[in-house]
Amino acid sequence: MTSTLPLPSSLLKFAPPVPEGTYKVNEIFYSLQGEGVNVGTPMVFVRFSNCNLRCRWETQGFDCDTEFVSGRIHTATEIFEAARAIAPLASWLLFTGGEPGLQLTDALINEANERGYTCSVETNGTVELPAAMNEGPNWICVSPKTAEHTLRQRTASEVKYVRHYGMGIPEPAIRAEHHFISPAFQPDGSVRREDLDWCIKLVKENPKWRLSIQAHKLIMVR
Repeated sequence: MTSTLPLPSSLLKFAPPVPEGTYKVNEIFYSLQGEGVNVGTPMVFVRFSNCNLRCRWETQGFDCDTEFVSGRIHTATEIFEAARAIAPLASWLLFTGGEPGLQLTDALINEANERGYTCSVETNGTVELPAAMNEGPNWICVSPKTAEHTLRQRTASEVKYVRHYGMGIPEPAIRAEHHFISPAFQPDGSVRREDLDWCIKLVKENPKWRLSIQAHKLIMVR
């Protein structure tokens, strides 16, 4: 479902043009999913360049620590060849960013599925994802960073909200099967005890929600 509400100027799509059929990729690497339902699952991470948000503590409750500006242009074939080269047995591809919704296409997702991959995506929800992401075993994680009325992806496998001390329980506009709250991480990878205790309190008082911690930061893996 696509909303007809206009996006605020601060959320205008940021996607410098690339040749048709190609994608600007920041990096491709093999690691474990650190959050949500699939925590601990080995996946090939395809991190797209570019984002339409600039998250800061003052506005989103945390400072973005991801480098997504640089990148190289790749074809779909090059992405899949790189994935197989670094992880021949992997069955999951995780598209992240930046904001992957700026570049994801039905063609890329369908080809990944045809090659035997289950696709997962981590998105801020301000861009509606290609229809193919909603098909088969593919997995959508929406982690909103902006007001609910700005969200364009309205369905998900899971939603995940960052919270720090004093913030209330979310009221999602997104229809999802699983609901997570995550304490805000500090730039050095630590979590303030008061933020963690607050999230635990919210979950215990609202058992529809579960706690998600960025386990990859705690065990210091990519």
